Order: sequence, then structure tokens, then C-alpha cells
Amino acid sequence: MTVYPCPTKGASLLLAFQPVSKVFLIIGANSLAASRAFAALEAEARVVIAAPVAFENACDEIRWRVLQKEIQWISLDAENDGSDVSYLLDTLSNISLVCVTDTLLVENGNRRSAKSAAIIRDACVSRHIPVNVTDLPALCDFTFPSTHRFATRKAHQPSSLQFAVSTNGRGCRLAGRVRRDVVAKLHPGYGDAVENIGRLRCLAKGSEVEARADADRDDEASAPPLNAPVPQSNSGLVEEPLEAVSRRIRWVSQVSEYWPIERLASLCEDDMKSILQTTGALHSQDSLLKTPGRITGAHSYSRNQELQESQGSGTSRHGIPLSPEVRGQIILLGSGPGHPSMLTVAGQKALTQLATRVLSDKLVPAEILALIPPHIPVYIARKFPGNAEAAQNELMEMAVEAARRGDTVVRLKQGDPMLFGRGGEEVLYFRSQGFEAVVVPGISSSLAGPTFVGIPVTQRGVAHSLTICTGVGRKGTDVELPGYERSRTLVILMGVARLPQIVKALMGVGADGESRAEGSSLGYPPYLPIAIVERTSSPDQRVIASTLDGIIEALDRAGEQRPPGMIVVGWVVLALHGAGDLSILDDSQQAETQESLTLRDLERISRWRQGELIRDGLSAGWEQFL
Repeated sequence: MTVYPCPTKGASLLLAFQPVSKVFLIIGANSLAASRAFAALEAEARVVIAAPVAFENACDEIRWRVLQKEIQWISLDAENDGSDVSYLLDTLSNISLVCVTDTLLVENGNRRSAKSAAIIRDACVSRHIPVNVTDLPALCDFTFPSTHRFATRKAHQPSSLQFAVSTNGRGCRLAGRVRRDVVAKLHPGYGDAVENIGRLRCLAKGSEVEARADADRDDEASAPPLNAPVPQSNSGLVEEPLEAVSRRIRWVSQVSEYWPIERLASLCEDDMKSILQTTGALHSQDSLLKTPGRITGAHSYSRNQELQESQGSGTSRHGIPLSPEVRGQIILLGSGPGHPSMLTVAGQKALTQLATRVLSDKLVPAEILALIPPHIPVYIARKFPGNAEAAQNELMEMAVEAARRGDTVVRLKQGDPMLFGRGGEEVLYFRSQGFEAVVVPGISSSLAGPTFVGIPVTQRGVAHSLTICTGVGRKGTDVELPGYERSRTLVILMGVARLPQIVKALMGVGADGESRAEGSSLGYPPYLPIAIVERTSSPDQRVIASTLDGIIEALDRAGEQRPPGMIVVGWVVLALHGAGDLSILDDSQQAETQESLTLRDLERISRWRQGELIRDGLSAGWEQFL
């Protein structure tokens, strides 16, 4: 039976409320009321201030906004007992929220009492209106987190990006400090990136969707997972308008997920149009080579190109034949699992000293790209859904053209280029064009990923063999998975998006949910441990562990996927958990029957499942490398 996590009480249900044109009633006229009013105005609410003080005794900002007709003023009974609020709640229509602020500060010696505040709360509760009472958490339906609204760097205007921190009443002042510390560590271009992605989404939808009744739907949020299977587009056929829009929206999602924040923050209108272009000449993508501080002029082509341009037809101005054309070089480089410290010394030299141009896959983390000197142009692959083959060909052609101009091109790939990285295809293509690529290995995530989360891919007494396979074949086809062996670890790359199909295949279940014909089952027991390792070696690394029959629900429960991810199947998943269990293979030799072995395994699974099966982030020991 699936084990679900027990909820830990004490949290808040954090929401982003949009009270456009709805009444936000604020009781009180102090500086806190002014702060609440400003936040409500930014959320486009209709703000009404009601206070038991004379208008001239309200704080300066409240008086100014009333005179500017930004907010409405209502005087309450000076008795301040809360009884007149019931009448006010019935008089005003469309009230969405009520906030009582005059319980905090003394105003002319007339601070609202807890009894008066309780009367107001009861009046709101009877009318189903959420209320917040300052400094009296027992009377609050909601609280105000400590917030920050990011500004754009160019226009210095507030952006659409907001950040909020809540301590759930444990330390309001500390929440402010946490907010400042977090914001200080975030990239200053986040606000620009959000605005640019917003414009990019509008361009992606285009006129075809704008004419539809549901044009305002959040197509990106309702789209399939980032790496969900998608048919490859056929460049020879014209897509239907809505199909093209769907592809572009999914591409926007992938750009949002994988591209460096600095790159997103610097996008211009021409860049956006180029990003969304799915067909066209290779050279139309030149604008995407530019990143802030990175030039694409003659300097980036090195002195070889400068010599070639000055030499013209290949002879000097004296008519003396010159030496043959100086050719560039192509380096096929694996960037490792993600963390910059996992990049090899040879890889770091290629990026920081040798490269004059970098062509990068979209999954290479921004932290790796940040190592590249700022004057080196960087191009990020446009592998939007359905365009993987075309984007791959585009990158190979770009590498050859740049090398012919004399560049040292670093073709940057995640992990190891020869382990499901299509490195062999690129080597053969470059060779056919006259370039013998230098292949620099990278640490494969298939080995590093499990290690980072405490899973040994081989272990005496548990697993003495390892099989690494892909979860998706060429052009999105299914692949044949190996059958079950107790002593083997199975690592599946690029398979998380196809998890349901993979689990069904491993357990011998067809797509229709029925058991496969005898002899076609791969024989994996439903209680076998399995783990999903996502974004290995990155700060937001996550591991989700369960059994084969429970992993799909566990992944759904964990929330949105964090590609790239891998799947680890086998007894090694629990081998180092807690006190450890290295008797897996001993049990198989000692058990008299399969039934007795199954009982031992079920007991083993029961002990293992007592622990935490979802873990976020790197271990504490890795902080010294960050």
C-alpha cells in the first residue's frame, strides 16, 4: 500500500490574491494603514479607509492619497467600540478583505482594544469576509508576508515579479531580514527577465490565438511537462496555426527553465522573434549569439579571420602565393553533471582559455556558462519541442562554418558527450567536413547523480553490475529495457517524462493496464526500490524515492518536475539508507523459496519506508564547494 507523507501543521496556505476593482477595507489611519493601502493599490483594489479619528489626524500619506482621490475616506464613531463596523460592512458592496490596523499604534490616545477588534472580526466572519487584525494573530484569517517587488534595470520601474517571506508568526521582523538576504543574493536581472518572458509569451500566442475566446488562458501552465514526448515537426509541412502556437508556448517554457537569467534579461524584440522562429536560414540567428558584454565582431573570430579578409583572393598584393588557409578547431566538451566544481580541468581550460565561440546545449547550467569570458559569443541551442533534430543539425553546421573562419569552437554538452549525448554523430559529421573534433570527456550524471544522493550504483552484497540506458529512442520512439536481475542496477536517462510507460514496461503491464502475455514480462517486482534524481549537483537538486508501484504517485505529490532527471532502479536505492542494508544478495542465496525471499524483501521495504523519501538540495557538506 502506498505510504503518503503526514502533514506538518503550522504552515500557511500561500496565495497570490488579485483583488482587481474589489473593496479592500482598512480600519485605521496610521502609517501601517498607509502601507497596506499602497500594497492594495498596486494590486488594483479599491481602497476604503475607515477610522475613528478626524481626517486631519490621519497620517500624511493617507490624507494625500485621499485628496488625490486614490482612496476613499470614511469617518467612524469616535467611541471606537467596533459596533459601527457592522453597518459599514452592510453599506459597502463587493468587500474582499478587511484589515484592522489601529490595534497596533496609539492614535491620539485611542488605541483599539482587543474586545473592539473581536467585535469587528465577528462581524466579518458572519459575512464571510476574511479579516486581518494587527498584533492579534488569534483574530486573523490571513497575514501579510514580508514582500519585495523587483524593478527593471533599464526603466527602473516595478516589474511583475514579487517575492514574499512568511515566518507564520514566529518572527515578523526576522522575516524582513530573510527577505532582504534572499533578495540580495538573487540576480538583479530577474525583473527584466520576467517582463521579457511576458512579452515573449504574447508573441508566441500570436494573432491566431488572440482572436479566440480563451486567449487569456495560461497555456504555459497547462502545457505538458517540460520534457514530455512530442512529435518531431516536419519542416516540409505547414503546421496548423494552433499547433504552431502550442509548440511556441512549450518552447517559451523551456527557454524560461534553461536559459541563463542574464540572457533572458537582455532580450530585445528582434531576439524574441528569432527565438520563436522555427524555420529559416541559419544566419538569421546571429542575434541570439549576443549576450551582455559579449561581442560578435572580428575579435571573436580571432586573427585568422582577420588575415583571411585582408588577403582577399589568397595572394599578397605583390602577387606572391600565400600559405594555405588557416583552419580553426572544434572541441566537443562534456560539462559534467551541472555544478561548476564538477567540470574537468581540461574542460575549464577549453572554456576559459581556448574557446573563441561556444555552442551550448540548452541543459548546460548558467553557472557553467558564467565561466566563459565575457567577450566570447555564446549560442544556446533552440531545441524547442518537436525541433530537436533540426536544432542539432543547426548547431553542427554553425560549428563547421565558425571553424572554417578560424574559430576555436567549443561544442558544449551536458554530462559526457559520448553517453547518450549524440557525440558520435557530431564526430562523424565534423570529420566529413574536414575537422577532427577533440573530444573532452565529462563526468556523467548517470554515475555522479546517484552518488550525490547517497546511492551507490554498485555495492558489494547488493549490486555487482550496472546497466545505463535511455528512456527514449531516436525521434521519440520507445526503447527496449533489460529484464530484472536482482544483482543489477538500472539507470535510465531522459526517462522521467515517460515514467508511466517505463514503470508499466518494467512491471510487465501493457499500455492498456493488462498484464502482458507470458514470457514478455521484464520481471521487476512491484516493491523494488526506485529513485528519481533531478538536477544533480545543483542547489535545487531533488531525489524522490519509492517503489515501482508507488513512484508515479510520489512524483505527482512532489510537484512539478525538475529536468534534467534520471531514474535509478534496484536494491542500491536503499543500500546506504540509515544503518545500511548490504545483505540483499546474501538473502537471495539463503532463502529456501521465492516466497520466503519475497517476505524478507517486503520486511526490508517496510523498514526503509519509515524514512524520508523526498529530499531537496545538496548535503550540508557540499556547502563548501558552492
